Amino acid sequence: MYKSKRPFLKSKRPFLKSKRPFRRRMPPIQPGDRIEYRNMSLISRFISEQGKILSRRVNRLTLKQQRFITIAIKQARILSLLPFLNNEKRFKNQEKRFKNNQKRFKNNQKRFKNNEKRFKNNEKQFKNNEKQFKRTESTARPTGLRARKK
Repeated sequence: MYKSKRPFLKSKRPFLKSKRPFRRRMPPIQPGDRIEYRNMSLISRFISEQGKILSRRVNRLTLKQQRFITIAIKQARILSLLPFLNNEKRFKNQEKRFKNNQKRFKNNQKRFKNNEKRFKNNEKQFKNNEKQFKRTESTARPTGLRARKK
């Protein structure tokens, strides 16, 4: 009778996940590795590109290992073996800005030259117009009462 009351439940553990085989990850620090400020190859694995200390969850370290790593990184920074901040991104951005400013400067120079050419052309046209105006003024016959008086 017990089975007839629960015919739709087939397994005894319906809400638990099935046990899958999973590959155990290798710890990032082997038992023989010494966590010291001098071991730069080891320490540099636990620092981000910006120079920040990565969290324990990201590093997959034990609490004790993470403490030793942070102490070693801080000692290395104080002894100037590691930078406090990694400014590579800042330098890259400055280089990009510098290149962009150079391009803008070149474009502005081209515009300035074009404007100079236009200005010179306008001056020539103005002089030509002045000459034509003087010619028409001198050749024009005076008309009206005052012009006829001699």
